[in-house]
Order: sequence, then structure tokens, then C-alpha cells
Amino acid sequence: MNKDIQHKETDGKGMFYIEDDGEIVAELTYTLKDNQIMTIDHTETDPKYSGEGLASSLVKHSVDFAKEKEIKIDPLCAYAAKQFERHEEYREVQATEG
Repeated sequence: MNKDIQHKETDGKGMFYIEDDGEIVAELTYTLKDNQIMTIDHTETDPKYSGEGLASSLVKHSVDFAKEKEIKIDPLCAYAAKQFERHEEYREVQATEG
């Protein structure tokens, strides 16, 4: 399986995803607000690909994207929030309240 991460965005809603044979097997969806905060609202991997690190690679990719675009991330999704807890280096792009 090719683990290349693809990206699409329309009108402030986007997703990073990984395909296998034309089927999306892992995805991370977000909303990008005018205030330059990307809210990660959902991360999901097809159960048959569980344990391959696809979801964590999507979160890492979103962090790299945020750094490149100079935006912040609000990890609303429970999985993304857990990744931000585990990876201290992600916190430099984490949106702060207030």
C-alpha cells in the first residue's frame, strides 16, 4: 500500500487522507477558520489497517502543514488531542484559549 498523504480543501473544510486501491483507508478532517485556526474534528482509520500508524501520520502531517502555513491547530478530536499530549513538539502549533 502506498502511504502517501493526500489533501483536499474546499471553502475552509479539508481533509488529509491515505488511499489504498482508490479507497480512503484513513482520514483526518478539519475546518480552517478565518482566524487561522485549523480545528481537527475527526480522525479515522479503517479497522483492517489498525496499528499501521496511519492516523498518527495524518496528525503529524497536519502539524507540518500548520507550520508551513503559519496557522494554529485546535485538536478537537479525541485522537488528535491525545497525539498533542504525547508529542510535545506539536504544541508549538497548538491554539491556546483566550
